[in-house]
Amino acid sequence: MAEVTVLYFAATRDVVGRAEERMTLPAGVDTVGRFRAHLEAVVPDLAGRLGSVRIARNEEFASDADGVHDGDVLALVPPVAGG
Repeated sequence: MAEVTVLYFAATRDVVGRAEERMTLPAGVDTVGRFRAHLEAVVPDLAGRLGSVRIARNEEFASDADGVHDGDVLALVPPVAGG
């Protein structure tokens, strides 16, 4: 099991109602992709909303295959529109 810090930005912060939280991940949630699926399962309001959200691990954008380790900071970064 890994304990991680989850940072929510923009629309994800609005959906969950907080900017960050500590989360203990169960065994088997050891990649960014598995973390994404786990988060959608434990935070039902995020279900189906994370497909276009990028996840940064320790301040660098990560792929779904990248590992997740104890102490990591995982930031959810939704697409941003500008003009």
